[in-house]
Amino acid sequence: MVSFLRRMEEAQSPVLSPICARIIGAAFAAFMEKGYAGTSTLEIATRAKVSKRDLYANFPNKQAVLLACIRSRARRMRLPPDLPAPRSPEILAATLTSFGTTVIREVNQPEVTAMFRLAVAEAERSPDVAKALQASRSVNRRALAELLAKAQEAGSLGPGDPQRMMEQFFGLLWGDLMMSRLLGVVPSPAPAEIHKRARDAAEVFLKLYANCA
Repeated sequence: MVSFLRRMEEAQSPVLSPICARIIGAAFAAFMEKGYAGTSTLEIATRAKVSKRDLYANFPNKQAVLLACIRSRARRMRLPPDLPAPRSPEILAATLTSFGTTVIREVNQPEVTAMFRLAVAEAERSPDVAKALQASRSVNRRALAELLAKAQEAGSLGPGDPQRMMEQFFGLLWGDLMMSRLLGVVPSPAPAEIHKRARDAAEVFLKLYANCA
């Protein structure tokens, strides 16, 4: 199980070149300050202390920079694409708890919460932000549904539609926390609270879908 969870940690560690990291950091700061539509590639290059030529050598356009901003954070929440089927409820519980803890921790990072707020604020003027964010979310949610399907095949999870099961797990994981954080009416939860929330979600989920065969 230790090596299994280590693979999750390795998959969640983004690797960027120094210049790309600078551009992404500068772009994110500009997007938060001026909005996506109000930020030019010249503004991003200036903040990153690179030439526009260097910027375009790494990113073909502003939308590509935006996608990189989102993906650089989303990768930290991602399940590895080649995870083996969890062959026991205990391994599945550990996987769901680790994954849930990572998702809540990363989404509650100030810059990620800010990106969600930006997507909502610019939904009509700059739909690229919302589309990019949704595409990133879909990759992770699809990966979890596939993992649940593998768990069913291995006999460590009961019957059900994996897509629907995935949605229920996220519902158990988040409850009202996401909306409350976006509204700024509750503080970011402490690490121990995050872990407990993920562990409780995994426990309830497995009770709902226990394999009774």
